[in-house]
Amino acid sequence: MNDEQTNETDTQGEEGNKPVSEYDKTLALVKRREEASKVEAELLSRKEKLASDNLLSGDTGGHIPAEKPKEETPREYKDRVMSGQFE
Repeated sequence: MNDEQTNETDTQGEEGNKPVSEYDKTLALVKRREEASKVEAELLSRKEKLASDNLLSGDTGGHIPAEKPKEETPREYKDRVMSGQFE
């Protein structure tokens, strides 16, 4: 970086070419970091809610296919009905 670029980044536009102090730069960085932390916390909260909703909905990727009921033959059905076993 050359001197011209350094001078451009160290000045504020409203008060002319007055250099910005290190303290002001630090305050600005702290403020930006606090805002970023708030946004990050909100995103984490939303991500946790989505994960819990996904877990509770049963759509977590552990899909177990339903078992098909055993099909009985007409003879097995007749035998079951005649013996009095109703489901």
